Amino acid sequence: MSIFLKTEDEIDLMRRANRLVGSTLAELAKHIRPGVTTLQLDHIAEEFIRDHGAIPTFKNFPNPFGGSFPASICTSVNAVVVHGIPSDKVVLKEGDIISIDCGTELEGFNGDSCYTFCVGEVKPEIRQLLKVTKESLYKGIEQAVAGKHVGDIGAAVQHHCESHHYGVVRELTGHGIGRKMHEEPSIPNYGKFGSGLLLKSGMCIAIEPMITLGTREVWMLPDKWGIITRDFKAAAHFEHTVAVRNGKAEILSSFDEIENFEQQ
Repeated sequence: MSIFLKTEDEIDLMRRANRLVGSTLAELAKHIRPGVTTLQLDHIAEEFIRDHGAIPTFKNFPNPFGGSFPASICTSVNAVVVHGIPSDKVVLKEGDIISIDCGTELEGFNGDSCYTFCVGEVKPEIRQLLKVTKESLYKGIEQAVAGKHVGDIGAAVQHHCESHHYGVVRELTGHGIGRKMHEEPSIPNYGKFGSGLLLKSGMCIAIEPMITLGTREVWMLPDKWGIITRDFKAAAHFEHTVAVRNGKAEILSSFDEIENFEQQ
């Protein structure tokens, strides 16, 4: 396993890439409403990313089953957990939720973040799922400090979500990130405190709880990209890229612009 510790200069470049991801997601928030297609959102995202001098990392990302991802963002609606392909046939409607996962490459380094948005008025039980999933992300981040272990992150996420009787998807994980979008190590959303790889200052990782309203069991869609809950109940996905530090993790991505817009 090759894990690359980043220098302060490299972390600064990653911070820039990740802040652009946050700004892209905030730009998309302005367009999320009933009647909008996920393909329209993809076009907005790609234009925004390229206008800011970056490359949308997801576009043409290779699939182990063959082919490559055809879009710049993943748009996962309702029961789709991750990797939903934008389409002019997927039209958002009142009460939907949509998880938008976005990646950029800027000056040789990658940013990666995801946010689950409400489309209009959403059922209280779904809003609660989103609230708890986002909380679990920050509980995982609290464990991402030098001297802790990868298992501490997963255990914190798992315990918080399962205490609310939600499913924690196990087939998909967070990951290291840097010059490549996906680096070692894997960061599961479940685990045991004190287990797994020792975290060191300078490691950069993407922590991304993928949490379901019902069963944690999932299926792959026929397109070999999208992952959907087996019981077709809703799923939420939030992700930050963080730098492991001594004492407290540094969150390199940001939800600030999104949350400011949502509060307007």
